[in-house]
Amino acid sequence: MARCFSCFGSSNKEKNHTDDDKRGTLNECSSSAQFHRVCSSSVPAVDRDSVQHVVVMRHGDRIDNAEPLWVSTAARPFDPPLAEPGKVRAFCTGRKLRNNLGFPIHRVFVSPFLRCIQTASEVISALCAINDDPLEMTSDNISIDPSKVKASIEYGLCELLNREAIGPKMAPKNGNWGFNVSELESMLPAGTVDKSVDRVYKELPRWEESIMEGRARYLRVIRALADKFPSENLLFVTHGEGIGAAVTAFMKDTTVYGVEYCAYAHLHRQIFFSSSGTFTTGNFEIVIPQDQSGVTTVPTSELALNL
Repeated sequence: MARCFSCFGSSNKEKNHTDDDKRGTLNECSSSAQFHRVCSSSVPAVDRDSVQHVVVMRHGDRIDNAEPLWVSTAARPFDPPLAEPGKVRAFCTGRKLRNNLGFPIHRVFVSPFLRCIQTASEVISALCAINDDPLEMTSDNISIDPSKVKASIEYGLCELLNREAIGPKMAPKNGNWGFNVSELESMLPAGTVDKSVDRVYKELPRWEESIMEGRARYLRVIRALADKFPSENLLFVTHGEGIGAAVTAFMKDTTVYGVEYCAYAHLHRQIFFSSSGTFTTGNFEIVIPQDQSGVTTVPTSELALNL
């Protein structure tokens, strides 16, 4: 029986679903080189016939884990904001990405859940900071150059929508999750929002999807958006399950045991452009940063022996 990645090593859990997910498999995002039509983009591109980098990141510390009583009076108990430490962690992780990755992030896609929107806002501010003061721990006093990064909300990056990730008493009884995209976009740094991008998922997955359906969804979104912007490096701000799905799919004999707040997985692949306006891609591979210990893994073969 599949278990939520976040359940292994964290007190927080995450999941989601659609009819398309039922047809998806984890293998669809790890296929061999494929041909695609090149999409145009106004954002500075990576070198032609080069490497595309994709970073998949979990949101920061959520307030309901820091303040258990928050839920008792919350109007939207399924959609907690960041706690203050989460805001600090998100900004500092964005600064770390800017300083340590060795390549720029051109475009950010974010789950509509509030904790992800707030995380993305801090990360984008850090990525776009002008004369960043290392003593600043949040975006509050940071000036940015919004031309450096473009951001869009993607429903397909949302949390797994089932009772294991969101308790049945937490989910809205009328099935209306009440996400207002315009309001959420206004929380992202001014000048960075790109409303022209077509979402992979036009609406939220339906309650209640299985864990495997949710994992396939995350991988489908990563693949689709990476193919849509092959000349750009992408950052996905999502939930723990999204990082777990990516690592498990693209790292042989690996099961994710836990995903810390603001932990991230770094994927890359070769992109080969042709003069005819098409491109081919290599397989995604995982890059393990030496200074990143937020994702705990165990060999799948070893885990099977202990079951």
